Amino acid sequence: MTQQPATQPDRRDLPVRTLGSQSALKVSALGLGCMGMSEFYGTADEAEATATIRRALDLGATLIDTADMYGPFTNEKLVGRAIAGRRDEVQLATKFGNERLADGTRLGINGSPDYVRRACDASLERLGVDHIDLYYQHRVDKTVPIEDTVGAMAELVEAGKVRHLGLSEASATTIRRAHAVHPITALQTEYSLFTRHVEDEILPTLRELGIGLVPYSPLGRGILTGALTSVDSLDADDFRRQHPRFQGEAFQGNLVLVGRVREVAERKRATVGQVALAWVLAQGDDVAPIPGTKRVRYLEENVGAVDVTLDATDVEELAQAVRPEDVAGQRYPDMSSIDA
Repeated sequence: MTQQPATQPDRRDLPVRTLGSQSALKVSALGLGCMGMSEFYGTADEAEATATIRRALDLGATLIDTADMYGPFTNEKLVGRAIAGRRDEVQLATKFGNERLADGTRLGINGSPDYVRRACDASLERLGVDHIDLYYQHRVDKTVPIEDTVGAMAELVEAGKVRHLGLSEASATTIRRAHAVHPITALQTEYSLFTRHVEDEILPTLRELGIGLVPYSPLGRGILTGALTSVDSLDADDFRRQHPRFQGEAFQGNLVLVGRVREVAERKRATVGQVALAWVLAQGDDVAPIPGTKRVRYLEENVGAVDVTLDATDVEELAQAVRPEDVAGQRYPDMSSIDA
């Protein structure tokens, strides 16, 4: 029997976690990824997206994550409008580096210092704020020394435009080089029961240097919610239709793994997605996942994950039930933009 998520109260406080040690930022244990509200995951609904962001704040999920390339540009405007009047409740994160034109044309990855400055100013204007709490380099520009990029980002901190710096999808070597220029507060990268590459070298490096981890796609782009059983149910323009893990036999095999998570969820009287999120939350107090959704009801279900208790035996059982080597398909159709 599938467990139904409990109704959330009007307001609540989520546990607080600290990202980074040299440049520490306190955030909600669970945040909200806003990408799908504007692009990639089918039809957008601005009214529902706005309600979702505001409901997240009511429920204490105050780490709100966007990027200039989502839309492109429209997602930052949406987030800015949604948090207007509540800025002091938000730990606002955005990203630069995946350069696009307004018509969606992709120009590539840009980490040049001049672009860093221009991108930040443009994000501040779209968001309607005077500072960004956590500013990430979205992807590492392999043609520009990371020292130059982070040096320009550090200037933004000195100017008061940015409070904390982050990287996204950076290798352990790049993280070390960046951190030597200016303290890095957080690394945002994909991490879930389905995607655990960070455990080998990246997560130990983060903990050695005192850097927090912000996992995106902690629900495996929705497959770990247990609700997605057919790719045919996705909108025609949903990018997951081209995703290797959602293709043919790979998708069917991955659903078998989801079934193993469901067995634990039934014992815990929780949903599959709540248990999958609880597993990520259990990886450490320096980990603050940002599951993305564009609907209030899924947000409320996700927030309920903080109430799911997993002991060490549960955590290990889940890790063995979904072993990295058993997950079929790469995590992106094209992995060339990932720093390795």
